[in-house]
Amino acid sequence: MSGASRLNRFDNDSRFNASNRNVRNDNALHGIAHKNAETSILMESSSWNRRDLWQELCSYENLELAFKKARKHKTLKPYVIEFEKNLKDNLHMLRTELLLHCYRPKPLETFIIRDPKTRKISKSDFRDRIIHHALCNIIEPIFEKTFIYDSYANRKGKGTLKALQRFDQFKRKISKNNTRSCYALKADVRKYFDNMHHETLIETIQKNIKDRRILRLIRIILSNHKTKKAGCGMPLGNLTSQFFANVYLSELDHFVKRKLRISHYIRYVDDFVILDNNKGILLKYKEKINEFLNIIKLELHPDKSKIRLLNKGITFLGFRIFNCHKLLKKNNIANMKRRVLNFKALFDNGLADYNGIYSSMEGWLAYAINAHTYALRKRFVGIFESIFQGNVADAEIARWMKAES
Repeated sequence: MSGASRLNRFDNDSRFNASNRNVRNDNALHGIAHKNAETSILMESSSWNRRDLWQELCSYENLELAFKKARKHKTLKPYVIEFEKNLKDNLHMLRTELLLHCYRPKPLETFIIRDPKTRKISKSDFRDRIIHHALCNIIEPIFEKTFIYDSYANRKGKGTLKALQRFDQFKRKISKNNTRSCYALKADVRKYFDNMHHETLIETIQKNIKDRRILRLIRIILSNHKTKKAGCGMPLGNLTSQFFANVYLSELDHFVKRKLRISHYIRYVDDFVILDNNKGILLKYKEKINEFLNIIKLELHPDKSKIRLLNKGITFLGFRIFNCHKLLKKNNIANMKRRVLNFKALFDNGLADYNGIYSSMEGWLAYAINAHTYALRKRFVGIFESIFQGNVADAEIARWMKAES
């Protein structure tokens, strides 16, 4: 049986989570100078404020880990190969620039994608992506403790599928297993990534990070994205943008939970949904949430923030969700058709390895199984199998060896 054909075996037990890109680093990291002393201090530390976060960020060990994360699924990219030729020297150079406070990111590379919505994606240079990972390695675990349970984007153990499962749980509870009317306030923030206010973000970060050197680095990363609206906006495509997006709207999360005391609330980046039996209550929530967003320099999207009866269906995370079933959005299906057809070209030209392609396909199947898509998934697997017959992914080998042991 070919590697691709094993995709037929994917079911609800698939362990893929598209948002599990963030691997928590619980190991104490240390600098090159005073190595033993710093290690001792970190091991004895029992609180964040006793740690020298800047030295941890700048340590060779942290930069090496950051390189490995930035390289993931990109091992065949020319810029990765070039950087890795002199890995130690390149990482030491980055470390020196950070310690001497002379690090400056290179200009972003910008391109347009249509999926089918037109988006401007700005990509950082590879060495700058290493810095982004190095930063997130250190500060993300600190903020993770402050996030609410029902924030699902770009967090380990969360993701789209977990958010959909939570939605189903809330839906059953509010509707008493579909015996009562259930309303949903489905909303998103208007031009969220373009309108995130840098100083408001820094103020939020300062509640947990006091180190001025780290705050300075964050300001440098933010200012590298040039926008028409000065002091606002973050580029789509950066790891730091995804992380900062969660930090920024964690303020909304705590307002919803602590001030409005809303139980049935789910957020994924700037999309969120609230379920309730009472439409009038949801209208009040919507007004108060918009007032709060204005305080943090944002606003609800006027056309995409609506209250609907669930039996008429709402759109959330790529699905059309009804009382008793889900359907994939048509553009979601069209996008995947294009991706499957592009996989072969990427593979043949050395722009993607089979492990990454297989993981992407596995993830989409695990996602699509949450809707009525049996025939659709079977068709996509057939196409994929015919294209990549004879290839086997590392994940398949690992699962086979585990099953045989």
